[in-house]
Amino acid sequence: MPQSTLPTQNKQLKQVRLAKLGGIFLEYKAASVLADVYAVTRGLNTMAIAQPPLPYDFNALEPYGMKAETFEYHYGKHHKAYVDNLNKLIADTEMADHSLEDIIKASFKDQAKAGIFNNSAQVWNHSFFWNCLKPAGGGTPSGDLAAKIDSAFGSFDKFKEEFSNAATTQFGSGWAWLIDDAGALKVTKTPNAENPVAHGQKALLTLDVWEHAYYIDFRNARPAFIKNFLDQLVNWEFVEQNLAAA
Repeated sequence: MPQSTLPTQNKQLKQVRLAKLGGIFLEYKAASVLADVYAVTRGLNTMAIAQPPLPYDFNALEPYGMKAETFEYHYGKHHKAYVDNLNKLIADTEMADHSLEDIIKASFKDQAKAGIFNNSAQVWNHSFFWNCLKPAGGGTPSGDLAAKIDSAFGSFDKFKEEFSNAATTQFGSGWAWLIDDAGALKVTKTPNAENPVAHGQKALLTLDVWEHAYYIDFRNARPAFIKNFLDQLVNWEFVEQNLAAA
């Protein structure tokens, strides 16, 4: 299935700075999107919010519990719909020139801008989530991240228990997060589109627990989806980079 591409003329550039997400600048080099592209990007030639390409092929996670069909629907339809809806909602408004994070912060808890918040936050959440996954991921982190997890939660197993509990007990739709909150690592959960950006916190890791995130692969077995995420999919290198930028 074809994936999003950057404009042809930009493929001639050796290096183009794309965007900033949570303090991390991403770059596009030698006409290929690097495997560590983590950012929500704005189009290089327009002010529209753009859906970034996945950092892997649609079928790359099939051996690790996530089918290409999941990405065809979750990335190709759900995520794309949030991007399209947001661009319609902010067209010809003062928010059309704002960064995605600024849109989220400005629209949070403003009932008149509820649609803008829900769609902008979901664009951010999904773009961040894709980069929390990688083929042959999971396992345990190392270095400073491992030390800080042990310090905050007592052990990595305790962290897994707390994160799994947050993801399992989030009623209905929402997200589980590992965050840096003013230097302290915490596990949180948020309903619907809500995210740490809206609360002035730094997201390090997330898991989408909306049912459409796992129904193709696990039907309604959310706990099995959570376990598979932690065992086989977590991109700890991405988490480490987020922590370093906090």
